Amino acid sequence: MEDSEVKVVESSLVAPSEPTPRKGLWLSHLDLLMAYKGHTPTIYLFHSNVGATSDFFDVARLKEAMAKALVAFYPLAGRLGVDSSGRTEIDCNGEGALFVVARSDVTIDEIKDVKPSPVLRRELVPRVEPSSVVMAVQVTFFRCGGVALGTALHHASVDAVSAFHFLQTWSAFSRDGDRAAVELPCHDRTLLRARSPPAIHPDALSMFHAKLPLSDPSGPITTRVFPISKEQVASLKRLCGGGASTFCALSALVWRCACAARRLPPDAEARLTFSANIRRRVTPPLPERYFGNALVRAGVSAAVRDIVAASASEALASVAGRIGATVHRMQDVMVRSAIDYYETAEVGGRSPAKGTLPETDLQVTSWLGMPAYDADFGWGKPRVMSRAESNRGGVVHLMSDGPAGGVRVLMCMEAANVKELERLLYQALDRYAC
Repeated sequence: MEDSEVKVVESSLVAPSEPTPRKGLWLSHLDLLMAYKGHTPTIYLFHSNVGATSDFFDVARLKEAMAKALVAFYPLAGRLGVDSSGRTEIDCNGEGALFVVARSDVTIDEIKDVKPSPVLRRELVPRVEPSSVVMAVQVTFFRCGGVALGTALHHASVDAVSAFHFLQTWSAFSRDGDRAAVELPCHDRTLLRARSPPAIHPDALSMFHAKLPLSDPSGPITTRVFPISKEQVASLKRLCGGGASTFCALSALVWRCACAARRLPPDAEARLTFSANIRRRVTPPLPERYFGNALVRAGVSAAVRDIVAASASEALASVAGRIGATVHRMQDVMVRSAIDYYETAEVGGRSPAKGTLPETDLQVTSWLGMPAYDADFGWGKPRVMSRAESNRGGVVHLMSDGPAGGVRVLMCMEAANVKELERLLYQALDRYAC
């Protein structure tokens, strides 16, 4: 889209259609840990239906539906602020979410192979001003009749599970009107309050990783998208054995290939971190529709020689097993220990952090199994859903590839190593499929 021109034709605020609570919403430390990430940029691409009428993605209809959805999801209509002690909170003041309408002189087919980039974010995701706005959306109409929906939700307010819950509700109101089935969110974030006094399990500090070791990149960073078919995923899982999850199998493969592509010394310690949904991992479990951040970042380390061992299938199964074992250990005692530690260590920050991860580190974020494509506003489901930008070296996003049933691996890493990573990745997939 470098040569395109996107013009903003309207910018307004959409407030809840009914009165909502006016209060400061206390944020757990799992929320505060995500504040440094700022607004998460995503895009949905919709093709105009054959014979579509002039009401395709009618703005008035979208606004009316959003206003209804914001009654239950009222924190998204608020503003980031601070309480009397200086702790970040959401001021639930009902001012409204930012709603931007734009038009582009390109066709949707010109960006069908979506690759996250600063240009994609700049053109199709709204610029959030002021930065205290919790949620902003942009509807961009293309020359061909297609539409892009860009969203920016502040990570201190929601994780991906909660963000998709809102998108499902908003789209249901647009599609079904007052007949829409609404699953009400739970806004009680004190369910993830630290204990008093804190009780930190001795193994927690080695298992959980709150701080990222960020630094300035040594060279250019680039983002690539690697599609992996449903059949290739199935082959990987069979090789890993023991009921390995898609997440564990893919994370093991990417970690193995990244270590080799980066030519790390055999005796170097490599680390893979990931954020796990802990809604069902605490006792008692959180409400099914807990609205907020329920993520804890865990990690696994190993010597590079063990990750890239010569026996490919055995090494893959071993690495997947290490990751799976860490996931399995994330039960109530360990999760509560992590929350206590984050609170007592005052880890986190409100401003977006800058920098890249060292080449020994990978951070994997998984949106696998989430309803990323359940955003039918009445004109069909999106053809593509993706992050709009990923610019931190060493960060991997695993995303479902829509109806095809495969996976899209969004990899942000050193430009000097990305081609070798691609070669190793698909070489391994071809070998495992035999």
